[in-house]
This record gives sequence, C-alpha cells and structure tokens, in this order.
Amino acid sequence: MADAIAVLNAGSSSLKFSLYVASAGDLELVASGQAEGLFTSPKFVAKDGQGNVVDRKAWGDGHKLGHDGALDYLINVLRQHYSGHRLAAMGHRVVHGGQEYSRPTRVDADVVDALEKYVPLAPLHQPHNLAPIRVLLARDPKLPQVACFDTAFHRAQPEVAQAFALPRRITDRGVLRYGFHGLSYEYIAHALPQHDARAATGKVVVLHLGNGASMCATRDGRSVASTMGFTAADGLPMGTRCGSLDPGVVLYLMDELKMDARAIERLIYQESGLLGVSGISSDMRTLEASSDPRAKEAIDLFVYRIGRELGSLAAALGGLDAIVFTAGMGEHSVSLRERVCRDASWLGVEFDDAANLRNGPRISTSNSRVSAWAIPTNEELMIARHTKAVLEL
Repeated sequence: MADAIAVLNAGSSSLKFSLYVASAGDLELVASGQAEGLFTSPKFVAKDGQGNVVDRKAWGDGHKLGHDGALDYLINVLRQHYSGHRLAAMGHRVVHGGQEYSRPTRVDADVVDALEKYVPLAPLHQPHNLAPIRVLLARDPKLPQVACFDTAFHRAQPEVAQAFALPRRITDRGVLRYGFHGLSYEYIAHALPQHDARAATGKVVVLHLGNGASMCATRDGRSVASTMGFTAADGLPMGTRCGSLDPGVVLYLMDELKMDARAIERLIYQESGLLGVSGISSDMRTLEASSDPRAKEAIDLFVYRIGRELGSLAAALGGLDAIVFTAGMGEHSVSLRERVCRDASWLGVEFDDAANLRNGPRISTSNSRVSAWAIPTNEELMIARHTKAVLEL
C-alpha cells in the first residue's frame, strides 16, 4: 500500500484538494478536485491524475454543506477510489505565518491557536485555511498535518525591504511588509532553472497574475522585494481588491463618507480592483471580451500598474535578467502578456509574438537581453514536497 500526501487549500466557500504519491524521486499527482459553493449550492468534482472525472456530486440550491461536510465527503471519496493508498499526511496552504513561522511547520492545537492572531491580517483567507486543520485535529489527531505559509518565502528579504516608516512602537508589534503568494514564487524559483539556468541564478521578477495578483523580485531564487505588504490587499489592483491606496483615502472615507471599518474592508477587498473600475466583472476573460469602454479602462489601469511595479522591482534588484508570468491571467492571457512585455522593452525585453501565441514557455526572442517566460505555477506540489520533507516520509 503506497503512502499518499493530501493537500488542502480552503477558501471562504471552497475546498480544493490534491493527492500525491512518491514517484521517481518526486511526487506524482493521482487525484485532484474541489468542492465549491459550500454555503449556497454545493458542488463536488474529483479527477484522477490524467484529468478524468472519478466522482461528481451536487447538493442543490440552499444546502449548506460547509467545510466540515465537504471534508467528510472528500475523505469518503478518497477511501472509495484510492483504497490502495494510505493517507500518510495532510499538507495545508496557510496564507499568513507572521514573523514566527518562516518555514513549513507540523501543526497541533497550539500552533493553530498561534496562527489565529493573523486572521486580521488576512481576513479573506486565514480563518478558512485553519478551519479544516482544526476539524482534522479533532477527528483524526494521529494524522500528521503540515502548514505551509504564503508569507514564509519572503522572510529572506532584507529588513529594509520589510520595513514601514512608522514609529517603532507600531513596527515592534509586527506591522511590516510580509508579502504573499510565496508558495507560487517558491515553485517558480525551483522550476526556472529547467528553462533558463542563467536567469535562475540572477535577477528575476515573477508576476503572479490571478484574481489575487502580486509581483516578486528574486535574486538567485530568493525573495528580495514584493508588491504585497502588510496584508494581501496591497500592491497591484486585483480582481476585487484595490491594491496600493493612499492612506489619506481611508481617512477621507471615514470622515466624509462616514464609512466604518467593516464597510472600508468590504470596499478594498471585495468591491474594488477590476470589478470596481469596470463595474462589469472581476474576470479578465470577461473584460477582454467586452466592448464596454469601462472594461478597457480597468485593463489599462492593471497594465499600467504592472509596468510601474516592474520598474520599481527592477530598481530593487539593481537590474533584470528575466520576467516570468504565472497564475491564471499570467498563464492564459496572451494579450496581457503582450502588453506588459512591449511596455517593458525599455528594460531589454524583446517580445516574440508567435511564441506568446503558443503560450511559450519562452515568449521573448532568443536574442532578448531580458528573457520573458510563461510558466504554470503549482502551489499544491510545493506544499506536498514540503509536507514530505517536514515529516521525512
């Protein structure tokens, strides 16, 4: 019976999973899927390693399955379809590890309690990341669980890159630039040598462009600076998040519009970004297909901000050897990659239109001083690798 590692990524109304077994010195994906609409109209799908559906279920409108019910159903599916594998461990994506957790960690009740204090710093993610860990601790305390943190990769940054210009009585409480999407950036740092060995040991900016979007400058595969800061609402505009915002705007919202903290939270996390600017959608595919001028304005702003941040991160690196596009928009939006690369010609990017239409992986010319790549990320595999290493499986 082969040992298997399950990976969970819990969102506010979803539960994504992957199942891996050891193979040829690494890990092989044998199953993946998700439960979504957990509190409205739950649906579940599981696929094998080749993408074939092995289980599908819908509970109907108004059914509240919740994370507990989704986890129960998932475990039953794994037992039914993968009885030849022994579940040896569970790895979890946890967005925030703070200053205390700078590497993957085996979790118990005390660790989960410690991670609760970071809920205010990642309110859209942290509570849901921790929920299945608590459920499994209660139901199967002997099952090893490992938390892998999106902030951990950025702890390698120099102190000056993590600092805010605030009084020490504030910064000493942990108010600093943490950075996020670290598991994605870490995976790209491990994958890039297979494509561009020279760039992998040099100065690279990775663009994680999904519904949550950020950019990270790496030198020799280590984080140097990131667009996200104290929370995951900083930096680039995103699907529904505003990105960098003058704090004076928040004061204006409080004083002139009489908005309280919760209303401002909804505004910056759920009502802004591509959705807020366009008034149409948070989905780049919908905006690219729209003839509405507001859709174009939202895309133009997104591209402009990427260009500004790219210049800033190149300055933090003191030069640039490569840029890498990843995540949903980065991996699939041909037009977005083209616009960003053409705007980056001043940095030395020579764009290859035909290669971009093929989705690369290299989307710059062979003579380009700064190479450009489109490389799919794989946070789940990174979590599984960490879990295997921590538990010495």
